[in-house]
Amino acid sequence: MGRIEADLASLKARQLPRWYDEAKFGIFIHWGLFSIPAFAPRLGSISDAFKKDYDRAVAMTPYTEWYANAIKVPGTPSAEFHAKHYGNAPYSSFREPFLSGLKNWDPDAWADTFRNAGAKYVVLVTKHHDGFCLWPSATENRHEPGWVSPRDIVGELARAVRAAGMRFGVYYSGGIDWSFNREPLRTFADFVGSRPGGDYPSYAMAQVRELIDRYEPSVLWNDISWPTTLGPLLELFADYYKAVPDGVVNDRWPHLDLAARMLRYRPARRLLDFFAKRYFAKHPDAVEGVLPKEIPHSDFRTPEYRRFDTVQTKKWEATRGMSHSFGFNREDTEADYQPPAGLLSDFIDGVAKGGNLLLNVGPRADGSIPEPQLARLRFFGEWLKLNGEAVYGTRPGGGPGETASAITSDGLPVRITRGDGKVNLIVLGRPQGQRLVIRDFSVATAGGRNLADGSPVETAREGPDTVLTLRLPPKGDFAPAIELRTD
Repeated sequence: MGRIEADLASLKARQLPRWYDEAKFGIFIHWGLFSIPAFAPRLGSISDAFKKDYDRAVAMTPYTEWYANAIKVPGTPSAEFHAKHYGNAPYSSFREPFLSGLKNWDPDAWADTFRNAGAKYVVLVTKHHDGFCLWPSATENRHEPGWVSPRDIVGELARAVRAAGMRFGVYYSGGIDWSFNREPLRTFADFVGSRPGGDYPSYAMAQVRELIDRYEPSVLWNDISWPTTLGPLLELFADYYKAVPDGVVNDRWPHLDLAARMLRYRPARRLLDFFAKRYFAKHPDAVEGVLPKEIPHSDFRTPEYRRFDTVQTKKWEATRGMSHSFGFNREDTEADYQPPAGLLSDFIDGVAKGGNLLLNVGPRADGSIPEPQLARLRFFGEWLKLNGEAVYGTRPGGGPGETASAITSDGLPVRITRGDGKVNLIVLGRPQGQRLVIRDFSVATAGGRNLADGSPVETAREGPDTVLTLRLPPKGDFAPAIELRTD
């Protein structure tokens, strides 16, 4: 890939590693002290929290992993839940129960589950906003001594994941650490303006370098922002690529600049809140999920609980929980989880537009994965075992700005991917019968096959449409994938 230097020209000249583009499906894991209370309000999505209750939205999100902040805001459901179940106990009291529960955790069982789901890489949250580290970090936190796991959760999972044939990555909350900045956060401006200063930038830099040196992660996934200026950040990227030549970094590294410094002051925050609150009120349908702004350098973008409408020129990775939270929420019922077919449809749609999916798993405190999540992982695994050729290693079915989609004569959406000498048509539904008409779609083909059973598929043209005749009916299976040979 050439020599990597700590400057934008050198970093931008680096090509995206092929493995990451071809992997398509990864597993995210949010697990930590917040898995003990496992509670958050159920107002809907994170966007709904800002639309419905802006003045305390950060403490009202459905993200259980934000519990440590939510209990600091009086009157919130989390504060009331904490008082009822834990009295005046500080958040730090969850440390010992979590560590004691590790005796039940089996990293190899996790790795087997993720491999069987069809995942090609796994990204573990090593430190979330609460600041607790899932590895025995040698970098001292002077604000919360002993705020680490003596058991090397990161190292054990890295070993298990790699032994199962997958890549391993790490998440790090670089922009927020509530063990350094302990003020209660309520609004959007509070949140984005809470990046710690003081000794935190050197602490975060030392910890991320420690993660790189110890575990050589294939994915370096930072969250929220980064506490240093651009120069040290570019040095970090260059050193990471030298240590892990085929590694990738995400897009959540906005560095410290003048605007970020201004948001440390309350008047600037209140001004931002004034305009943000008005925008949410006037455009309630315009804000769904999270789309980080573009930064000077990244390998891929990370829309959260949202996707792109068209094929993108830059690699991207959608990330989401199976319900509205990443961490496990004890209040969730089956109705709170996205249906398996909906999750799979979103995944296929993203792949057809050049994206990956980083699907989150939120284990219970004892390391067990809730059955609703396991059921969805099995659903993915069963589909990918039969139809993975239409996904892994493919390219989008259209060019930049196009939709990579079509529709059947009976209204079922179709997504299109391409490989060497083939085009794949994936029907997002359960077509009936053995005849499929793909509207306004044509491709020169010598025939095809149903990937699920290998049976041949005949092709014919009817005006602007392509007619597919299956030798065997799809048996009601969801999202049949048809491979058409083009060479």
